[in-house]
Amino acid sequence: MSDNLDTGFRQDPLTTPREYKDNPMDKQFTPRNPVELDAPKHDLISPEELAACDGTNPDKPTYVAIKGIVFDVSKNKAYQPGGSYAVFAGKDPSRALGSSSLKPEDCVPDWHDLDDEKKTVLNDWFKFFSKRYNIVGQVAGANNMDH
Repeated sequence: MSDNLDTGFRQDPLTTPREYKDNPMDKQFTPRNPVELDAPKHDLISPEELAACDGTNPDKPTYVAIKGIVFDVSKNKAYQPGGSYAVFAGKDPSRALGSSSLKPEDCVPDWHDLDDEKKTVLNDWFKFFSKRYNIVGQVAGANNMDH
């Protein structure tokens, strides 16, 4: 299995997403309206803190993690309670994203056993998020990262 399905070699998952915006092969993931993103943060976010950032507390941000990397999706109403992607908020739903599933039981971090087609879908979601949402850290103890 390749460490990175897009390039075939290992890269730091906290810096790799920003490199995608200059890759002409990934233009389909570029937002119509330009997004100014902050430099990725390397903060460790506990699973409990991630779970608390599920959009239900107006005093906390809303986070979604993919492959252990945490994105701040607070500005997108789709991840707020009642939104079409609220099931992903406060979780690492890597399996669900790769499987194109909105089932709560699929919203788990485990993705390494997905078939290649689903891994490609998951990587596409990672690229999509990395062009739209700030990376605020990584899940402490995550064992589902690319490296």
